[in-house]
Amino acid sequence: MFAGNPFSAERLRALVVCLMAIVSIPSPVAAQSAPGGSSQNLPHLRRNGQVTQLIVDGQPFLALAGELRNSSSSNLEYMQPIWPKLVRMNLNTVLAVVSWEQVEPEEGKFDFTMVDGLIEAARRHNLRLGLLWFGSWKNATSRYAADWVKANEKRFPRVKNRDGKTLEILSALNEETREADARAFARFMRHIREVDAKERTVIMIQVQNEVGVLGDSRDRSAAANEAFAKPVPKELMSYLQKQKGNLLPELLQLWEAAGSKTSGTWEEVFGQGTATDEVFMAWHYARFTGRLAEAGKAEYPLPMFVNAWIVQPEDKGPGDYPSGGPVAHVHDIWRAGAPQLDILAPDIYLPNFPEIVASYSRSRNPMFIPESRAGAGGAANAFYAIGQHGAMGYSPFAIEERETDLENGPMTKAYNVLAQLSPLILEHQAKGSIAGVWLTKDKPVQQVELGSYALGFELRRNRRTPSEGAELGYAIVLATGPDEYVVSGMDVQVTFALNPAAHQIVGLLSVEEGAYVSGRWIAGRRLNGDEVQLRYDLSVAAQSNQSGAGLRFPAGGPTIQRVKLYRYQ
Repeated sequence: MFAGNPFSAERLRALVVCLMAIVSIPSPVAAQSAPGGSSQNLPHLRRNGQVTQLIVDGQPFLALAGELRNSSSSNLEYMQPIWPKLVRMNLNTVLAVVSWEQVEPEEGKFDFTMVDGLIEAARRHNLRLGLLWFGSWKNATSRYAADWVKANEKRFPRVKNRDGKTLEILSALNEETREADARAFARFMRHIREVDAKERTVIMIQVQNEVGVLGDSRDRSAAANEAFAKPVPKELMSYLQKQKGNLLPELLQLWEAAGSKTSGTWEEVFGQGTATDEVFMAWHYARFTGRLAEAGKAEYPLPMFVNAWIVQPEDKGPGDYPSGGPVAHVHDIWRAGAPQLDILAPDIYLPNFPEIVASYSRSRNPMFIPESRAGAGGAANAFYAIGQHGAMGYSPFAIEERETDLENGPMTKAYNVLAQLSPLILEHQAKGSIAGVWLTKDKPVQQVELGSYALGFELRRNRRTPSEGAELGYAIVLATGPDEYVVSGMDVQVTFALNPAAHQIVGLLSVEEGAYVSGRWIAGRRLNGDEVQLRYDLSVAAQSNQSGAGLRFPAGGPTIQRVKLYRYQ
């Protein structure tokens, strides 16, 4: 009786099936707002007690990372033998380049073959990824930009120096360049969401690389000169006035020296000179990268950072290093111009690592080291940054080339121990009950006050010839109980005293070496006698409220020891 009826049973069933199919297709908005099932599953940063931590799969995550050479990730076949090496070196995270020139070879036409290959290989080797977007700039220059951008100087103008010469640096003041880069970056982030929101292999993104003007203190193109002569943007002036009590001293002094004006041109507000040129460029690079971060996070809001080519000892001023990049003394400008960015990260190859990390961790800037040394120095750097400054990760550059002994190299061993300690480290970073130690022959002693005790760290000495000893020593110490510490280190020795100083002497109740396996302490030798005796002039030691005993961490480490303390008169 339904013959000829447009709403026959068969047609109704077909209509229901179609409607169900349509309903089951997730909308782009739904996929964006809740990738992987819930926005809480996304990698993100979270302030946790004393530090900001990277949260992956709902838990704090310590990135034991390595950055590949810039061109390594441009060829999947080239990468094939590298992935197993990274696993053998105990990495859990790899930083790899994705370049604009490969992703968008023709304007509006995208190719994500390399991105998909990197993600698939990382998953196969149980590694996380931090992807580095080399768009308009890499090391200040613009050689990774898309070919169609590089070839069109009229549409995408370059920086000019004070002699009127054109530099191979895309101008940060050009809106056309910024929006083209932002469109490509947003499409890149959308693709990551589409292929990785469920597995979450990619946990962070670097936006550009070591931006700034090299060869001059600022861009002197016609557009830049015009902008430089105009008033400082109201957004920046408003930020400076609201944050005046919290500004870093370098910027505050520059502003005050010019009269603390609340409006005016760049030179009227900050004075004449290259420092003002650098502030001007910092604002425009921040606005540019902040626009990219905004567009990218609208598609897939992963943690995003920028990295800084830091000031070198031989540099005489901005332009010798990239002027306008996120170096420590212009962090306030970057915070004002790019609030969408999560981390302002330093690339550190200089020997004064502790001082540099301290300057970049000011104003609660989350600490991540995307580029630095490997080897014994890299191991020391990683221990110190993670223990002393709450770093969420450390990453030697060109990691695929840095370890010749994949099983026993310094970074391999250091990452093995840090992986064991990661749950404890992340817990005690939040509590503030952790410290890092970094010692050299020039600075062979460090005192750490943690809990009820003062711990004296010293470079390990040769007992027969005390003048001979280690060149570099490092440690992490965690206060795990009222009278209990877990210490890991290499080429250091450790003594204990009460804090504040008292007439009681601190003795070693027990000392165990061992390892953490699946978060559980597995004791090895119980150390006593020669293994803990640091000096034999016991009466002299007692005058300083010392027992003469302590912890000794030899070369070849790092190793882990757990110590329980007691006191006697």
